[in-house]
Parts: sequence; C-alpha cells; structure tokens
Amino acid sequence: MGLTDIRARIAKAEAEAGRDPDSVTLIAVSKVQPLERVAAVLEEGHRTFGENRVQEAAGKWPDFRERFDGVDLHLIGPLQTNKTRQAFELFQAIHSVDRPKLAKTIARIAQEEGHCPDLFIQVNTGEEEQKAGVLPSDADGFIAECRAMDLPVRGLMCIPPVEEEPSLHFALLAKIAARNDLEGLSMGMSSDFERAIALGATHVRVGSAIFGERSYD
Repeated sequence: MGLTDIRARIAKAEAEAGRDPDSVTLIAVSKVQPLERVAAVLEEGHRTFGENRVQEAAGKWPDFRERFDGVDLHLIGPLQTNKTRQAFELFQAIHSVDRPKLAKTIARIAQEEGHCPDLFIQVNTGEEEQKAGVLPSDADGFIAECRAMDLPVRGLMCIPPVEEEPSLHFALLAKIAARNDLEGLSMGMSSDFERAIALGATHVRVGSAIFGERSYD
C-alpha cells in the first residue's frame, strides 16, 4: 500500500468527516521494521514515527536523526518507570501514561530536566485484564491527578479489543476527552483509522499498511 496511499486515505477521511485538511497526524509505526524500510519512508519526507519499546528506539533513532532533520518520535507502547529518563531523551510524545506511579516518575524527571514530552493517557476502553490503561471509570480522576502534577496531558489513547467494533471504543474515548477538555485523540490503526478519523482522531498509528508486514524473527 505505502505512505502515499495512506496519506490519500487520511485526506479523504478528513474531508468526509468535514474536518480541516492535515488535522490528523499520521504516526508511522516503525517497530520491528527493517532499517531499510524505515529509511525509505524517511526519504519520502515523512518525519513522525512511533515505537513500542524504549530499547529498540534507542538502537535505531539516534543514527536516523543524524541523517534526517525534524524527526518527531512517539512512544506508543508501555513505559517502565526505570526507562522514563531515557524516554525523555528519545521521544517528543508518550502515548502510554497508564498508572499513578508512572505519572509521578514523569513529573519528578520533568522537574529535574526542565522539559517533558507531550503526554497521552492510555484508557483501557475494553476493560481487558491483560491490557494496560486506566479503566474508563477511573479516567477522569487520573487525568485530574496528572494535571495536579503540572504534566502536559494533551489527550487520550486507546487500543480497542480485537474482536469488538472499534468505533464503539473510539466514541467512548472521544466522550471522555470532551468532558475533560482534551483535544488529542490517539486512536486508529491500519485496519480502522478511517473510522477513528470520523470520530475525531487527531493521531492515527499506522504500521503494516505503510511498511508491509513485520518480521519478528
């Protein structure tokens, strides 16, 4: 499919939803992708990428940043508290703030470093036991807790259950964001990003549709 195709589909979805052009940020999810595929997308001019693991990003992106200006890197996977300082060095945004202990660690390091990545709170909209994220019923309180620590909370993120209609989860996330005056909605992936855009997504996370299927060998 490729980058050009995905950009065209995003533009069409924006228009169909009555939204402004370029109101959606495309995060090209480069986790577990061969370096040559990532380089090819960079050479096409794309600069916003998503990684799942701090360690993988640390081994990949410093070299790319020496070759390409303006890289905007987003952490979209879980963050261990002991990796937080390293995440500050690598990422401009963290989409997986999901528990008070992590929020407190981020707040402490932000004070020490004098800056903080943009933050998205992960909401477990499907209330799945195996999945990270605050429960919808706890989201308002956790957002308030993060704001009380002066954290730059820009929005919310969710990963809908595989077997359920994602639009129901996108609508729930948008409702929680609206009542908390949050504009950012990180939702939608390769298979459902158009539905996410129709329901207000500001950031969509697309990997295999841009790069091809991943190899986990």
